[in-house]
Amino acid sequence: MAAPVYLRHPSSLRHETGAHPERPARISAIERELERRDWLGLDLVEAPSVDDKVLAAVHPPEHVAAIRELCARGGGALDVDTVVSPGSYEAALHAAGGAVALVDILLAGADDGRPRAGFCGLRPPGHHAEAARAMGFCLFNNIAVAARHALRHHGLERVLIVDWDVHHGNGTNDIFHGDAGVLYVSLHQSPLYPGTGGVNDVGVGAGEGFTINLPLPPGSGDAEFCSLVEHVVAPVAREHRPQLLLISAGYDAHREDPLADCEVTEAGYAAMTTTLRQVAEEHDAPVGIVLEGGYALDALARSVAVTLESLCSPGATGAPRAPVHPLAAAAARRLSGSWPSLGVLAGDLPSGA
Repeated sequence: MAAPVYLRHPSSLRHETGAHPERPARISAIERELERRDWLGLDLVEAPSVDDKVLAAVHPPEHVAAIRELCARGGGALDVDTVVSPGSYEAALHAAGGAVALVDILLAGADDGRPRAGFCGLRPPGHHAEAARAMGFCLFNNIAVAARHALRHHGLERVLIVDWDVHHGNGTNDIFHGDAGVLYVSLHQSPLYPGTGGVNDVGVGAGEGFTINLPLPPGSGDAEFCSLVEHVVAPVAREHRPQLLLISAGYDAHREDPLADCEVTEAGYAAMTTTLRQVAEEHDAPVGIVLEGGYALDALARSVAVTLESLCSPGATGAPRAPVHPLAAAAARRLSGSWPSLGVLAGDLPSGA
């Protein structure tokens, strides 16, 4: 089997944001840490620019043009949180293009020697970007563009997106709100920006039941996140039988991150990755990870490294078993009507659990 791939591009460093938490130093910190670990045997790939038609499958031309023109004029603020510079448009094209290229690499043919996993170490992030609105540091919704490309170009029927960024991925949530082709699962702190992602948001129409929001209170750490992944996300994923697993990997739930109030550690990210990798392997689904948030540079770099170690290590052992947290028990009961596999867990628990 080919080595996992790591997509990168120098334009990520040219998206200048000034005194802003989402800054070029994030990429530099990650790459220094991976270089220190000899890149973990990853195959380094330069991310291409996204094709206009592929981008237009999610973002209308007017939205793309507005970003391009503001960058061409020297940059400026799109909202109170989101700024661009002359280099931001190119960086955004390569961030989306890298996610699409990752999907193409993972789904290319049926050769057993093709990569089965990969990571996009690119910026700006994407999961807050709505179809026609940039927000929350995000210009284009990289993972949504990649998922729609998997459905339309590769003919997939079932794509799973797991979003463990500490902020709810409102853009991805809304883009696939009525689409049964994408199961979107978000673990996020609540209350927190952008204020979306309540438990009652489960999708609409054909997509009803294919949006799963798992809000966590401030102070949640490895116990809560890992329990939800093992006892809620994994059973649902097995029932869903994804053909492709994509992860919106934000690292701002880390205990050292300044923008939120969660307590996840590197061990938590490693355990979540291992659990999801095992589910994907059971269904012969490749795993693509796309960088989202994470603003404590050292914690971000270490967390990405352990994620990749868990993703790439041959013969990786299973993640430590996480006890069933009350949050997981409540979620299982709430969601068991749409996902019968969760009824087993819900039925085994006392009503007060």
